[in-house]
Amino acid sequence: MFDYIVVGAGSAGCVLASRLTEDPKTTVLLLEAGGEDRRKEIHIPAAFSKLFKTECDWAYYTEPEPHLNQRRLYWPRGKVLGGSSSINAMIHIRGNPRDYDRWREGGGEGWGFSDLAPYFSKLEKSNGGLLSVEPLRCVNPLSKVFVEAAMEIGLPRNEDFNGSTQEGAGIYRVTQKKGRRFSAAAAYLRPALRRPNLTVHTQAQVPTVLFSRTRATGVRYVRGGRPAESLAGREVILAGGAINSPQLLMLSGIGPADHLRSLSIQPVADLSGVGENLQDHLSVVTACESTKPITLAGAETMASLLRFVLFGSGPLTSNVAEAGAFLKTRSDEQAPDLQLLFGPVYYLNHGFTRPEGHGFSVGPALLHPRSRGRIRLRSADPFAPPAIEAHYLADPHDLEVLTEGVSLARRIMQAKAFDAFRGAEVYPGPGVASHAAIVEYIRGMAETLYHPVGTCKMGSDAAAVVDSRLRVRGVDGLRVVDASIMPAIISGNTNTPTIVIAERAADLIRRG
Repeated sequence: MFDYIVVGAGSAGCVLASRLTEDPKTTVLLLEAGGEDRRKEIHIPAAFSKLFKTECDWAYYTEPEPHLNQRRLYWPRGKVLGGSSSINAMIHIRGNPRDYDRWREGGGEGWGFSDLAPYFSKLEKSNGGLLSVEPLRCVNPLSKVFVEAAMEIGLPRNEDFNGSTQEGAGIYRVTQKKGRRFSAAAAYLRPALRRPNLTVHTQAQVPTVLFSRTRATGVRYVRGGRPAESLAGREVILAGGAINSPQLLMLSGIGPADHLRSLSIQPVADLSGVGENLQDHLSVVTACESTKPITLAGAETMASLLRFVLFGSGPLTSNVAEAGAFLKTRSDEQAPDLQLLFGPVYYLNHGFTRPEGHGFSVGPALLHPRSRGRIRLRSADPFAPPAIEAHYLADPHDLEVLTEGVSLARRIMQAKAFDAFRGAEVYPGPGVASHAAIVEYIRGMAETLYHPVGTCKMGSDAAAVVDSRLRVRGVDGLRVVDASIMPAIISGNTNTPTIVIAERAADLIRRG
């Protein structure tokens, strides 16, 4: 028997395993459905898209999206030690203080920005924490041009998006160490592996949580084709993310009772909010040809590889989305509602489509969607992927913001700073000029920015799945600790906030 069983070794699970085992008297079993983080592409920042649709990726797809021309959108999610922090673009963003104050106002006592600011500060190695956050070692010249172009259209320069203000344009900081990816596995799990009170099982998928009446007592899992069970003396903690955590809750009998009964799953707790409140950042590409061959299209050379291996420098240290901006499309917004991500490369179809020649891209992303989706089980088969209904652009407001984002991205690419580098506009292309044409372009081209959250939301209302201590309502001995507990999505990339959620949760758990 273990004191705690943590399901999922992603950004949150790695933090929990590390922090809980700091007490040598506390035993933890960490279960990860994927394998170890050995693939070289994990550790070469610019190669992250090569991990998509590999054994390191759950490779989910949404259901046909009604407002995106019935397309089924591909959702990569990490299935490996480190989870999505092992396959993401490494952008280090805290979010906007107003994001967290909204959580507190909605029943998340202790989750306002003033509560979380110390966690954000202390997690970085520069402040004595475990997570290495660094400036990019090799910034492409076009990324610097993007910042100048954004300033031309009125955006201020921002040297630190995690500083006193989030608005403006600048170069992203990244979760890297000496030019290499520094995932949650590298930061938190690897130093803890030598502890005798931590047991880690990879290739171990959990089909159900075990209960004695309404108390979670352990889990059943399958490893190497063989079923096994482990018991938890204190708690079972789900850290599978916004897709897997609600899926496992429902498979275990916690969720909308009618939905569970329709699949012959006996309800343990009728929680209507499980799987609801799904939110994600939607983005769409705008791109121009580059008249100079200086983009990342030429990064994969033997010389670049040698620079990376020997010195941890050169274009392979790029996170692709090197620069960006945060801004308000309307003056009455309390926080930025649009993020721009610049890459010195064509970034299309998650990197699977690679046009010939050199180009650069600006991707506007909707930060605060009003549309809400959901996760549902397809069947009682625990190994079947769940049904993901993102419901992108169901609220007209979301389409308005993205349409404005395309116009802003085009203005930036047409600024004088790009005159010496800009060729023809490739996406959307000169034929897409009217508002109606831009709308249709968005419906046909928009993709996820890889930030699903919210499906086990924290709060005090009837739709809340966990309370402010992240305990699952209606049962004992069970918590959820990952991005699924976010009541509302934050203003920016979600990896660092997920780590902070786990840091605070570890403190809550240790206090009892």
